Amino acid sequence: MRRIRIVATGGTIASRSEAEGRRPAVQAKELVASVGPLPDGMEVDARDVSTRGSYAFDTGDLLAPAREVGDALRDGADGVVMTHGTDTMEETAFLLDLAFDDPRPIVLTGAQRPFDDRAADGPADLGDALAVAADDTTRGHGPLLVFDGFAFPARGVRKSDTLSAHAFTAPGRGPALRVVDGRVVPLWRPSPSPRLPLDLGLSRLPRVDVVPVYPGADGLFVRASLDAGATGVVVAAAGAGNAGPELVAAVGDAVAAGHPVLVCSRVHSGPVVPLYAGAGAELRRAGALFAGDLSPWQARLLLAAASAVPGRSPQELVRAWLPGQDPLSGDGS
Repeated sequence: MRRIRIVATGGTIASRSEAEGRRPAVQAKELVASVGPLPDGMEVDARDVSTRGSYAFDTGDLLAPAREVGDALRDGADGVVMTHGTDTMEETAFLLDLAFDDPRPIVLTGAQRPFDDRAADGPADLGDALAVAADDTTRGHGPLLVFDGFAFPARGVRKSDTLSAHAFTAPGRGPALRVVDGRVVPLWRPSPSPRLPLDLGLSRLPRVDVVPVYPGADGLFVRASLDAGATGVVVAAAGAGNAGPELVAAVGDAVAAGHPVLVCSRVHSGPVVPLYAGAGAELRRAGALFAGDLSPWQARLLLAAASAVPGRSPQELVRAWLPGQDPLSGDGS
């Protein structure tokens, strides 16, 4: 018997259409019923954590369902499925990847069309997620995001279409699994990310802001973010990790003052590399860390989670984590 815990948080999969617009209102048990008969040998326990759109979440709202995942694993669940709004699902998936190193499957899913749509995609997505959570081949993969018949590792997954049912991609990586008529087909085996010692009992994570690069961008937003209490900043840089001289100077000032800065790209696909004099190369000389192919949104959570670890330098934790080292095994140098 496979015991699967469903943790429901709202989103389009739980939404009905009203005169004012779509509104999450469907509870977890009704979501499970929409899937139809469950496979023999599967027992599902469904719980509601919230019934909201994920666009309204703050980091405290990401930590609350993560605590439910931890509770489910401690209760002996063989796998966990979380239903979630698609707008910020990639962030929650990544946070779970940072927080858990349990080999049991943790699977996120949702929908692009509401529950009462005549062509609702939520039941199929939830059915696929349950199949993935119950399959032995998915153990040790780390958290997965299941959508439109594919399962993506948490690290690197991105929402790539605002409305299409094929809403997620993983640039440079691709899906790790495919679900065909309830059968899980492995495509490649992902390696879970190193775990950070994240205290899920926190009310929220430390503030980290994303600062965009665009023609004319200066250091205003970097300075304003730190003045507002941010512990660090993520720069959504141009191209392979570039920014103009005024923003580069503000990054140097931030790092010198003890605030870590991560560099990502505003480009959908590809890594950041410090190639250009006076731009990316100067950001590296200023002390910024280059975040590989992480999106700015996942990098923001990485830096926030590292900043929440007491007694440790977030800069050094991130420096170790990015190449896949255990952040707690050394100083990351």
